[in-house]
Amino acid sequence: MSGSSLDGLDIAYTTLEEVRGQWKFEIQHAECIPYTEEMCTALSNAQNLTIPEFLKLNTSYGRHIGEQVNQFIDKYSLHHKVHFIASHGHTVFHEPHNHTTCQVGDGATIAAVTGLPVISDLRALDVALGGQGAPIVPIGDKLLFGEYNYWLNIGGICNITAPKDGSNIAFDISAANQMLNILAAEDGKKIDEGGDIARSGVVLTDVLEQLNAQEYYNQPAPKSLSNDMAKDIVFPILMRSEYSIQDKLCTMVQHIADQVAKAVSTYPVDGDEKRMLVTGGGAFNTFLIETITESVAPFGVQVVVPDNNVVMYKEALIMALIGTLRWREETNVLSNVTGASRDSVGGALWMGHSYSGDE
Repeated sequence: MSGSSLDGLDIAYTTLEEVRGQWKFEIQHAECIPYTEEMCTALSNAQNLTIPEFLKLNTSYGRHIGEQVNQFIDKYSLHHKVHFIASHGHTVFHEPHNHTTCQVGDGATIAAVTGLPVISDLRALDVALGGQGAPIVPIGDKLLFGEYNYWLNIGGICNITAPKDGSNIAFDISAANQMLNILAAEDGKKIDEGGDIARSGVVLTDVLEQLNAQEYYNQPAPKSLSNDMAKDIVFPILMRSEYSIQDKLCTMVQHIADQVAKAVSTYPVDGDEKRMLVTGGGAFNTFLIETITESVAPFGVQVVVPDNNVVMYKEALIMALIGTLRWREETNVLSNVTGASRDSVGGALWMGHSYSGDE
């Protein structure tokens, strides 16, 4: 899969096992294949393309995915071991209120390049059924990480799965790494490594109040953010201010933590031991994790950062699970999370191999 932070294409080879409803997984090999500057520009500018150019991007990016998967299979000697590819692609347009979402990376092209079955368009059916199409990872939180009370993913956009009425609800919280990276770039850095730049700043109280007052944060879940929506909420407020990059980064970190704490307070859990699993690239931002830990401590919630493979590739792992459930024709998107009219078995299946015995 590819996330909104545009750091690269995540590829994970994982085995999944289900015995009487209990799932186990093992991420055996995983990599993030960095994007070229040209690819980053193409993906971030996709919705501004003409229809012919957009269609060509969809297929060329699908070819890129297929070629990278082939190289991954060669590198780790996975020939004849991969049952199928579950491909999320890269989200370039997301307007669920208009029943529309688009993740580029044409599934048919991936199947043609790899010669393997491909399951793609994982969000489309849920959106067609009136859902947000996001987040779709809660099915994985439920089946693979059920021992936790909250599941927080900090990617380009920060999202959470939380308990509600004996089940779970999930929603996008706020912009996260994509905004932190934009600010770090203003200081000549690709990322704010460990949050060290933010740590050296101070919280701008007036700016933080403006950020936290944005209308999206008071909307009820389920709700989701496109990349542009997430950025538009915070970008004008932060970038038009005259303060230092250090102070802006520190304020953005506090803003994310405030919204995580608001989500936890909105969906409380009974009991003394409550744990929040934190994954995604933001889990490596030490200052951000410390700030979130302080923000949720009053609610008795302990923050847990798992091993690096789960931190980095949990979403890719869950796409593999969603693909597995689609292959088995079992529910893989939950309507109580997305707001769709019903649960669904989402994903288009492309058979990449020949049935005639030809390669």
